[in-house]
Amino acid sequence: MSDSEEESQDRQLKFVVIGDGASGKTSLATRFAQEAFGKQYKQTIGLDFFLKRITLPGNLNVTLQVWDIGGQSLGGKMLDKYVYGAHGVLLVYDITNYQSFENLEDWFGMLKKANEESQVQPLVCLVGNKIDLEHMRTVKSDKHQRFCQENGLISQFVSAKTGDSVFLCFQRVAAEILGVKLNKAEMEQSQMIVKAELVNYPQDEGPISQDTAQRSKICSIQ
Repeated sequence: MSDSEEESQDRQLKFVVIGDGASGKTSLATRFAQEAFGKQYKQTIGLDFFLKRITLPGNLNVTLQVWDIGGQSLGGKMLDKYVYGAHGVLLVYDITNYQSFENLEDWFGMLKKANEESQVQPLVCLVGNKIDLEHMRTVKSDKHQRFCQENGLISQFVSAKTGDSVFLCFQRVAAEILGVKLNKAEMEQSQMIVKAELVNYPQDEGPISQDTAQRSKICSIQ
């Protein structure tokens, strides 16, 4: 095989997504791999598998194997085999669910134990999901940052629902593993801009009653 042929081959990285059930792991993987979001929650049983090819600066092609592990699998017999040999791990929790954050200690402990004998020690990114629900946040940002500092993790906040920073999250971890530096412009370009939907209300319906206005406020909050 010539040098040019070898250079043109994709690098392959194994990514594993772990964390409590309903923290948004499958939505995160689906948003990244398929640019889609499922509105109905369906618990992952066992394992889902996704493939996604990305290009890093320097025209470096990378194929990510994304393993989405069911949240109910903590303590399961196959879990250590799923995470063994991973290059990158996304440790996901729901910023509106404090219990999902507290359980990260158990997930991280399992991860370290599973990779004790592995020659490849994964790069771990702490992912706070559902930032589109910032008004419902129960896990303060400083707690998130402290957990990262204490355990040497990359920090990222995302919204699988809107796509905000999802691609950036995977891109940052892949680049860090391969020793590729991302500049500020490249990182900003990888953040999906979320556009608000504008609603044009009819102008000829007369004044809005107090009751209607109150209902509108309630709907907008929900």
